Amino acid sequence: MLKYGPPEHVFVENEWYDGPRAGIANVNGQPHRFVSQWDERGDEYLGTFLVWPVGADELSLEQEQWRIFVSWNDQYEAGAASTDTHPGNPGTNGRWDELSRLLATLRTPAPEAAHRARAEVVPLDRERRYAESGPCYQMSWSLL
Repeated sequence: MLKYGPPEHVFVENEWYDGPRAGIANVNGQPHRFVSQWDERGDEYLGTFLVWPVGADELSLEQEQWRIFVSWNDQYEAGAASTDTHPGNPGTNGRWDELSRLLATLRTPAPEAAHRARAEVVPLDRERRYAESGPCYQMSWSLL
């Protein structure tokens, strides 16, 4: 039986499909990038992640892009913006585009020193799904 650590802060959610698939969260109290592992043969997610530490500069860039997304999402949820204005659409938000270029090589591939882990998602008790501080959940980790 796996033992999971305490719930830890999730700074950024880069991908979600039936659960968090990529982002940055604390693992043992330190910011780590996490990426869900994919089973090519089974054509599904494995339930495990690769995790590796990120530096302060990388985290800062990710958080800046996250704040741009959260601002857009607030407008979208209020009915004041459409999906056509999503900052991830190229040319919609110049700073987003610049951050995407800076972050592209940092997001993939996972370094050889990455650890495999399992995670449990722990919902936070709040109304907003997305906030500048991060998404509405924490993650508990079990390094494999």
